[in-house]
Amino acid sequence: MLGAARIGGRRGVFGRRQLERCQRFGRQQLSTGSSTLASSAMPKGSYWRFARRLGAWTAGSAALATAAYFVGRDEIEVFDQVEPAEELRLAADKTHRGYPVVETPATGRERLVVLGSGWGAVSVLKTLDRGAYDVTVVSPDNYFIFTPLLPSATVGTVEFRSVLEGIRRITKRVGGAYVEATAVDVDLEAKCVLVEHGGAGRVWLPYDRLVVGVGAQSITHGATGLEYCHKLKTILDARSIRQHIMANFERVMLPTTPDAEKRRLLTFVVCGGGPTGCEFAAELHDFLAEDLRHYFPQSVRDMVHVVIIQSRDHILNMMDSVIGEFAEREFARRSIDVVTNARVQAVTDTTLRYTTRAADGTVTEHELPQGFVLWSTGVALTPFTQLLCDRLPAQQNHRAITVDAHLRVKGIADGSVYALGDCATVEFPQLLEHIGELFDSAHSTDTTEISRAEFSAFVRRTAAQYPSAASHLQSLEHNFDHFDTNANGTIDRGEFRNMLEFVDRKLTALPALAQVASQEGVFLGNALNAEAVLRAGTRQSDDDASVARRLRMARAVASTPFSYHHRGTLAYLGRAAAADFGEGTTYKGSNLAAKYLWRSVYWSQQVSLRTRFLLSMDWCKELLFGRDLSKF
Repeated sequence: MLGAARIGGRRGVFGRRQLERCQRFGRQQLSTGSSTLASSAMPKGSYWRFARRLGAWTAGSAALATAAYFVGRDEIEVFDQVEPAEELRLAADKTHRGYPVVETPATGRERLVVLGSGWGAVSVLKTLDRGAYDVTVVSPDNYFIFTPLLPSATVGTVEFRSVLEGIRRITKRVGGAYVEATAVDVDLEAKCVLVEHGGAGRVWLPYDRLVVGVGAQSITHGATGLEYCHKLKTILDARSIRQHIMANFERVMLPTTPDAEKRRLLTFVVCGGGPTGCEFAAELHDFLAEDLRHYFPQSVRDMVHVVIIQSRDHILNMMDSVIGEFAEREFARRSIDVVTNARVQAVTDTTLRYTTRAADGTVTEHELPQGFVLWSTGVALTPFTQLLCDRLPAQQNHRAITVDAHLRVKGIADGSVYALGDCATVEFPQLLEHIGELFDSAHSTDTTEISRAEFSAFVRRTAAQYPSAASHLQSLEHNFDHFDTNANGTIDRGEFRNMLEFVDRKLTALPALAQVASQEGVFLGNALNAEAVLRAGTRQSDDDASVARRLRMARAVASTPFSYHHRGTLAYLGRAAAADFGEGTTYKGSNLAAKYLWRSVYWSQQVSLRTRFLLSMDWCKELLFGRDLSKF
């Protein structure tokens, strides 16, 4: 009883019940004897139940381990048994234009140099077959950035490392080497690219094929004082923005800060109404509405002013106009000001000056006190791509490298240099320039007009020849009667000219989007694989049926031009999201379902299992504990 009292005192009712059970069990065992005790320890059938459970657990663990191996064997380090590529070495006593040259061992494979670690370059690397080329990647950043989630990283919705993937992880998959350096020059005749790493000097890197995917820099539009603006292209940009935002709020809380200075510090200006600018404004609003309200008083929150300045007549102008109108309504609900038809003239450390143009053409100048400016307006050539274009007379575009339908840089005769992503633009065919041959190929020899059946056959042939114009050519077939102005059931040469003019007007440059660069990278990776197969096939006998079949498939892939397939453009608008799928098909949602639909799309597009796991953890952490307010 004394023991029971002590147990009960410590553990209450639970302790007393446990003691009573033990006492009953002891009395049963003493009354039945030791033989019963032995038999009651393992009732009949328990052995088989235990064996079945053990077998089920073992089989389940084995299945899980097998699935993890096949799904993540290229990413999970415990399964990685492949040795990395050897370090690069300088060639003995060999220089070119005063700089040393990297030695390239004779392996029988072509040397492929990839400049950049963005969407285009990474998509090439993930598509290449291992052993097809001797690959060397050159980039000043040893990581790939999932750029669509950079606005989320600026306010702590996701952590910085969750949107990064080490480029060495990706390069190792193809047995390639990585050099942390910047391309500063190229010798197209000697096929060498000059790379530089800070104070470590310069070195020439020989190549047989060169892929340029160095991205682009922001265009200035003639504005001055951009050194006072933030940009959002790298992880360092996102970190700097995060520090600036929190520094402004902490400074506002100082008792020595005047009210006018507080309002200036809490005025956030976004120059550019594209996806990056709009998504940053939306993420900033979420940060204010969901997290800062718990730690900063209402008087401070009332001073926050977010402004988007857009040069066009509506924001998100690369998407359907209904999405731009929807975004402006959503921002108005959240007290985010949108100023359209405006041009930024100058930025200082405390103000921003811009002009607006009214419908009657009247231009008005405005000055806005600001504590933060994000510059997100268009793209321009980097110094390296500008140098490349200056050396090629065929390059007439002032904002990007012009490439053909196979992503080969125009002006290089042997086609050994490719460009993709934001630094390149695909040259579309001008069908009107070929009106004679196209019209003659469309109609039969005994007529001078094109029948409906002949036009359908013409559309199929021409769409295969010019994939970039396929959708517009097919729309002509559906609108045959509209272009048949004399309603005689046939198309004459004048009507045919109107059709081609319609298609040429519709063919515009591809937007600077991640999915464009990704599709270009996959296309180029497959084309390079096909070229490697064709090169190896010339040393084999064509009598082998399997080799002949592989060569036929490789020739088909190598001859197919690039065709962009628009999969939709997404924009997050702060607990709302919109998508443009092309041809008037749009989606608009103003609820949490739209927000998590937007997140699920980007989760599925991650380049590794690791970043998917980290993003899932970040979003769960943000939901439970909110965003981190630390300034570091």
